[in-house]
Amino acid sequence: MQKRHRIFIAINLPEDIKKELSKYQKKWEQLPAKWTNKDNLHITLEFLGNLTDEELGEICLVVKEAATKHASFSINLSRVIYGPLGKMPPKMIWAEGEKSEELRDLKKDLREYLLEKVRYRPELGRGFMPHITLARISEWEFRKIEPEERPEVNEDIDFIVPVESIEVMESELKRGGPVYTILESHQLGE
Repeated sequence: MQKRHRIFIAINLPEDIKKELSKYQKKWEQLPAKWTNKDNLHITLEFLGNLTDEELGEICLVVKEAATKHASFSINLSRVIYGPLGKMPPKMIWAEGEKSEELRDLKKDLREYLLEKVRYRPELGRGFMPHITLARISEWEFRKIEPEERPEVNEDIDFIVPVESIEVMESELKRGGPVYTILESHQLGE
């Protein structure tokens, strides 16, 4: 049986931004949440699921091709909130980024190229909102907290994430949580 790889395409963050975002764990440590390891903080562009070695090779070529057609840009992270918006109880705490034309175009091209090469189910239905998952909330435990005692998670931030590359990442599920590995990094074009 062929080994399969749990693959996603992501934008990784500079170390200084990861460090600042990881500080929110102390601010809301009373929440029933599993906080994301600092080294795992990223923005997911596409989650592809379990792929064979052959499919993974195709994906790496497609991501490289898509990257060269887009210039570097920035994403402004503007607030830390419960996510997804309007969902109660919330599933996550995330740092939300502002939408941009550059990000929308990159994601659109990436999805089109990927759908030609591999079978996966892209998330459809709602618009893409760039975000970084800071924590996953235990919905069962969250419901036990009286509504008036639940901490408000809504804080304005101002971090600029330079997007100069996109990465093909593998997620390995381990006892201590997922471990993410960059398999390939592709620079965006000029």
